[in-house]
Order: sequence, then structure tokens, then C-alpha cells
Amino acid sequence: MKAKLQDSPPSATPPSPSWRWRSLVPGLLLTTAIALVATALSRLPSLSLLSPLILGIVLGIAVRNVLGPLPHCRPGIVFSLKRLLRLAIILLGLQLSFAQVLLVGPVGLAIAVVTLVSTFIFTCWLGRYLGINRQLAQLIAAGTSICGASAVVATGSVVESSDEDVTYAVSIVTIFGTISLFTYPVLAMVLKLTPEAFGIWCGVSIHEVAQVVAAAFQTGEMSGELATVAKLSRVLFLVPMLLGLGFLSARKRRLAADRPGQPLPIPWFVLGFIALIGVNSLDVIPLALKDHIIQGNRFLLTISLTAMGLETSLRKIWQIGHKPFYLGAASWLFIAVLSLILVKLFYI
Repeated sequence: MKAKLQDSPPSATPPSPSWRWRSLVPGLLLTTAIALVATALSRLPSLSLLSPLILGIVLGIAVRNVLGPLPHCRPGIVFSLKRLLRLAIILLGLQLSFAQVLLVGPVGLAIAVVTLVSTFIFTCWLGRYLGINRQLAQLIAAGTSICGASAVVATGSVVESSDEDVTYAVSIVTIFGTISLFTYPVLAMVLKLTPEAFGIWCGVSIHEVAQVVAAAFQTGEMSGELATVAKLSRVLFLVPMLLGLGFLSARKRRLAADRPGQPLPIPWFVLGFIALIGVNSLDVIPLALKDHIIQGNRFLLTISLTAMGLETSLRKIWQIGHKPFYLGAASWLFIAVLSLILVKLFYI
């Protein structure tokens, strides 16, 4: 009896909260340092067309695939990828107000809705036809139809896609958004679009906000301002899209686990995003403070995407294949052509 008592294992002591926070430090320092380098590089004239978000991903991938997984940094990397990302998505609400949506007008808003929904459905359908996994097709659909890299990473957080899928999708929407930046102003002259029509076309079809601004302001202030408002109106649809995809994804997991009574999780950070849109609509935050918060939030997004790069294996991306690239190209052409047709019908 005594021997049995002596052989019993000691009870495990859970790590203290302070120990858990200390474990985050190496990874947080690494992601922040790389994000600072990415931000500095984006200010160089030769790299000014690339956002810090994209440079952060590229640098993160380079570090990961040269130095390996860096296990001692992983707790902080995962924290940046999950917690900081959700905070950044919430703060995106300060870039949009309900009054801005109304400035687009009913026709412009209708074009944005029809284009967005049609592109999302088309991309998901074509992805299924090409045999691309559901999560990756949804990421490309969200990035193309709504707001580029921000929509991709937000969608990835609710459909539980792999880091490689998210990185691949971000790269695809960035490539084709950058092509739009150069081709749209030329096409505007060839097609003889009015400043109003060109602004709406840019706003409802180009992927990233920065790309929209860079393309639309090339033809004048009216085009640029209208394009910016139309683009920010598209961001509002990130809310129902995330709620819908989160519900469907959770339902599929619940049915696959044969637990029909399991409650469906709600992406609560989306509610924070809505709340900040409401606060911004009340115009109670001083403009200078809001600008600082938006700039700081851009750096938070850069840290999160850097962490994504640090979790990405190039070997796994290579295994995904080239079909998602074709899907991104088809989705880009679809949204560009459909929105142009609608703009020509209602603004010319």
C-alpha cells in the first residue's frame, strides 16, 4: 500500500497568468519588429505601391522559411494572428459612417450590392467547379467582392481556413487589385467615362481602399472622393458576410461532429465593428484622434499579417496549386466587367 502511494504522480500545477504573458513576449517582439521594417520599406519610392500589409506578409514568410517555425516565438505569433487581428477588425469601423453610405445615392448603392453579391456567388460557384477547397474559394470571394486583404483575413478568422490559404488569397487579390490601379485610368479614357461614372466604377470593383484612391484620383477630385465613399460603403457588407459565413461554417462543423444541439458560435468582434461604425456616425470622436487611431490600426493589421507570414510554409502553398490563381483572375474580370456594364447603363 505504501509503495502504491509513493508511485502516484504529483498533481500538475497550471502555469501562472504572468508566465503565460511572458511567453508572448518573444513572438510579439518579432512580429512588431518585422512590421516596423515593412512600414519603413513601404515609404521608399520604389516600394510605395506595396502596402505595409503585403510587405509584412512577405517578410514574415521569408523569416519563417529561412529560420524555421521558431517554436519559442509561436505563442506571441498566434496571439498576434488571433487576438490582435480581431481588435484591428473592430477598429476598422472607425473608417465608415452611415452618412457616407447615403452619399453614394440609391443607384450607386444598388450597383455596389448587385456587384458584390453576384461576384461572391460566382467566385464560390467557380471555386467549387474547379475543385478548390471551400474555405479558399470563400477567402478569394470575400477579398474580391468586399475589401481586399482586410476582408480575406477577417473571413479567415470565421471559416477557420489555414494560414497558407489566407496568404494565398491575400496575394491573389493584391495582384489583381494592383493591375486595376494601372489599367482603370487608361480604360476610363478609352471608354470616355464621366468623372462620376469612373468614381463609382472604381469604388465598387477595385479590391483595396488604397488602390481605389490611387486609381480614382488620377482623373480628378470628384472621381476620387466618390470612389472612396463607394468603396467604404462596400466595407459595410463585411458584417453580414462574416455573420453568414460564421453561421454556415459552424453549422457544418456541428453536423460533421453529429452534435445537433451544440450552440453556434457568434463572431463577437463583428458586433464591435458595427458599434464603432455607430460611434463614428455620431461624429463624437475628434478628427485628429480618429486619424491617429486609424493609422495605429493599420500597424496592428500589419503585425497580424506579419504573424500570418510567420505561420506560412511555402511548401504547403506550392501544394495548393495554380487553380486558385485562375479563380482570382476570373473573379477580378467578373467584378470589373459586371460593374462597368451597370455603371454604363445608369451613369452614361
